[in-house]
Parts: sequence; C-alpha cells; structure tokens
Amino acid sequence: MSFRNGLASLLRPEDSVLVMIDHQPFQLANLHSHDPQMVVNNSAGLSKAAKAFKVPTILTSVLADRGGLIFPQITEVFPGQEVIDRTLINTWEDKTVVDAVTATGRKQLIIAGLWTEVCVAMPAIQAAGEGWDVTVVTDASGGVSVEAHQVAIQRMLAAGVNMMTWLAVAAEWQRDWAREETAEGVTEVMLQHAAGSGIAFFWEQQLLNTPVPGGAA
Repeated sequence: MSFRNGLASLLRPEDSVLVMIDHQPFQLANLHSHDPQMVVNNSAGLSKAAKAFKVPTILTSVLADRGGLIFPQITEVFPGQEVIDRTLINTWEDKTVVDAVTATGRKQLIIAGLWTEVCVAMPAIQAAGEGWDVTVVTDASGGVSVEAHQVAIQRMLAAGVNMMTWLAVAAEWQRDWAREETAEGVTEVMLQHAAGSGIAFFWEQQLLNTPVPGGAA
C-alpha cells in the first residue's frame, strides 16, 4: 500500500468534490456511535464549509419516501438543488451519482454519510479501488454502534481510504489565513458549528473590542 503523505496529498478545494450520503431520519433514529445532535451539526458545518470554498456537493438519499428527506440543515445550504434518490445501498453503483461526481472533473472524493459501516464504507472502498483519492469525514458520519463505526473505519483504512474530521477538512481547504476570499466564510462556519473553538473566537473578538479599564478615552 502506498502511504498518503506529502503536500500533494492534502485536500485542495479546487480538486475536491463532496458527496453527502443518506443523512436521513431513519438512519439517524438508530445512530449510536455519536450523539445524533453532533452528527447533524457536523454534517451542516461540512456542507457550509464546502459552499464557502465552492466545492461541488452532491446530495443523495436512499428510498426517501420511506426513510425520510435529507436533514434540512443540509438541504437549506443548497437551496433548489436536487437530491439524488437511490434504490441501491451502495452509492457508487448508482450511475446518476457517479456521473454527477465525474462531471465535476475533480479527483479528491470526500464522503460523509449514515451509516458508516454500510452507506459510507461501500462507496468509499469501491471508489478507492477505482483510483479515486477518497476521504471519509468520520464525525459527519456515524454507525449503529461504536463498534460498527470503528470497524468500518479500520476496513476503509485497510483499503487506502483517508480519514478526517469536518473541521480538519475545512482547515485543510483554507490552508493559509492570507486567503482572504475564503477566510471570512470559514470563520463564520466555525462560529456557527465549531462549538468551543467558535465560541473562543467570538470571545476573542469581544476582548479585542473591550476598552481597558482606566485607559485613555
């Protein structure tokens, strides 16, 4: 197996395409690897980061008439965008999804979804075997148990899939705070979705704008 290392292995927004898979009520109802509220927050944060960096994002569900619609926290980020509804459990066997990803011309394929052991692992492993540079966002995904999520990660690592968290993805896309065209957007996403880091930044701004007691008027 070749190791993923070197500068070229880092994520670049101009080469990335994001696929959000099956963030639906049915899957969330049996999510036990993470706090469900955290997964909703993180998947929304990842979606907003992708939009801030102009990363093409494909939304897909499975049997939405039974399993429910994609979380509004995701679809509201991409108003009017069609959600590709599938019957195939493995997203990467669905020609419509694969064609949409391929049409972007990107090769850094980023995946997040529910459940990790099923709807994430299958397309990630298949796409990696077909030569795609695949990254799975582990904390915007989740499984039916901690064991299921962890075993799926181990299985995908063995297949050459990269693992990251959503905030790490956003940071890697930004790479340099001198990139002012995206710095404001990613900072706003952090304020909304990065919990302690976002609040700490908000606090920092408050302190910077607080006059020193007894200081000059």
